Amino acid sequence: MARGGGGPIAHEPLTPADSVITTTDYHTAGEPFRIVTSGVPPIPGTTILEKRRYAALHLDQVRQLLVFEPRGHADMYGCFVTDGEDAGADLGVVFFHNAGYSTACGHGTIALVTWALESGRLPRRDGANRVVVDAPSGRIETAAMVERDRVSSVRFRNVPSYLHAADYSVDLPGRRLSCDIAFGGAFYASVRAADVGCQVTTLDLPKLIELGRAIKRRIEATTEVIHPVVNELRDVYGVVFFDELGAQGGQLHQRNVTIFADGEVDRSPCGSGTSARLAILYAKGMLAAGSALVHESIIGTTFVGRVVGDAAVGGRAGALTEVEGTAHLTGHHQFVLDPDDALGTGFLIR
Repeated sequence: MARGGGGPIAHEPLTPADSVITTTDYHTAGEPFRIVTSGVPPIPGTTILEKRRYAALHLDQVRQLLVFEPRGHADMYGCFVTDGEDAGADLGVVFFHNAGYSTACGHGTIALVTWALESGRLPRRDGANRVVVDAPSGRIETAAMVERDRVSSVRFRNVPSYLHAADYSVDLPGRRLSCDIAFGGAFYASVRAADVGCQVTTLDLPKLIELGRAIKRRIEATTEVIHPVVNELRDVYGVVFFDELGAQGGQLHQRNVTIFADGEVDRSPCGSGTSARLAILYAKGMLAAGSALVHESIIGTTFVGRVVGDAAVGGRAGALTEVEGTAHLTGHHQFVLDPDDALGTGFLIR
């Protein structure tokens, strides 16, 4: 199935300054992350949300060039690196994916911090390194462990997460199902995979993609999902389908796959989605503060998440969450746009 038009994309030629765009690519628990390192001028704006708006208006050709085929694919993810909002942050970030610009990305935060330290953008030392990142959802504190001059893991403390709507009823053709909607930097609907006759396996993935799109559309057609403090943080970004695997070694263990943006499939356990899951489990008394959630992805990789404290989100009870994972370098790239290429900035096919 074609997406993004499925054919040649109308575009204006990129300016000469943008004719060669370099990136450094990582994967976090299997999920790709393409970091723009040169070829794009500094993004103006006082806040990251302002920078995000600017990117959507003025840099979308670059996003398409780096995400769409033939240079990327329907499940590619990446970012523009920016300055932080003030001296309290080490760097800022504008995330992008197949349909636009997200407000949060946990796997991307892990990869970004790993790159910033391993590339020398920020100084590093063996042991714990504190790195503060300004994202569209807010300020994120991270702790990166460096061993033998390499980043071995990154733990991020997310913006306050909360359960937005418990047991929300979704009517689909021929069925009704229940989901929990929670915020973990972006809004996610959580659905038990068994409730839709599936398991979190690659065998059921086509059905889960179809259902994820349908659930997202239905929720957004029937209710407004808006952050109580920041109106620009809104709408259902993804649907988390999960399997409950019980407790292993005294730790709660779940497997999930997140379908987000335009049917994009997260290969990782989804960092901001893990925060949303933690908020749900904590609010429902299923996970105590300090206890670990081992969150497994559809490919078997894991993040470890915990609730580390209470938080208020616009008068709502919420939770402070931490999520830990590891990113690995996959390559360095130079991308160009041939002015004679009829496909322009590309196309998407699912």
